[in-house]
This record gives sequence, structure tokens and C-alpha cells, in this order.
Amino acid sequence: MRARIYQPSRNAMQSGTAKTKVWILEYAPAEAREVDPLMGWTGSGDTQTQVRLRFESREAAEDYARAHGIEFAAAEPHKRKPNIRPRGYGENFATDRLSPWTH
Repeated sequence: MRARIYQPSRNAMQSGTAKTKVWILEYAPAEAREVDPLMGWTGSGDTQTQVRLRFESREAAEDYARAHGIEFAAAEPHKRKPNIRPRGYGENFATDRLSPWTH
């Protein structure tokens, strides 16, 4: 069994950093998915791909993998630069603009 340990990235639909502080251990697929000829659904007999374990730190995830004999590859997260505007959110509604603001 091979697993991947990573820290999930921020969802495109959220502006905050919720659910990005945990580390995930996710198993790699052991067999290819196949299409059901009757219904057209994709499926596989591999149930490990449905398992996603959450850990508080990278070290905890790596310790779990070592304790259970799981090969793993840990990926470093890409930290995003904070978007800090000089005048903040109120700048959107400022009346002292030099040029008109529109969408």
C-alpha cells in the first residue's frame, strides 16, 4: 500500500483558510477504475481509496504510516501570500477616489 500525506489547499469558493490546517493521509489507488457496461458508472474493488485520515501535524501522519507499515510520500504545502490591502475593505466604498470605481 502506498499513501500520500499532504495539507489540503484552500477551496476556490472560500476566502478564509478553513480546513487547511490539518494533514491528510490518502491511499493511492491499487487498481484501475472500470466502467460498468449497463449503467455507465465507474467503479473499483479497491476500498482503500475511500479512506482519508486527518491528523493535526505532518509528524503525526508520518508516525501513523510508519507504525502501520505504509509507504508514504509527504508533500510540502504551497503557502499563499496574504492579500493585505493598504486601506482594507472600506476602500471599496471610499468617496475620495481619484477615478470612478466600477465593476
